[in-house]
Amino acid sequence: MVSQNVTVALPRDLLKRVKIVAAKRETSVSALLAASLEEIVRRDEQYEAAMQRALARMRQGYDLGTGGRVEVAREALHER
Repeated sequence: MVSQNVTVALPRDLLKRVKIVAAKRETSVSALLAASLEEIVRRDEQYEAAMQRALARMRQGYDLGTGGRVEVAREALHER
């Protein structure tokens, strides 16, 4: 994969803490950020795919075992 440099502005305190995390994991800040951003993109893509599947299922509808549309009188629904 071809990499491209980007500039990211972070608060100094956060950058200091990120460097500590990267050092503990024996990796670089760049690698840590790349992994985190990949995870964000992966989750977003999974969410979009799940949303499309759900919308397709809703458009198709579900067979609830009624054999089609069920007509019920309003009064029957509200009997007490």
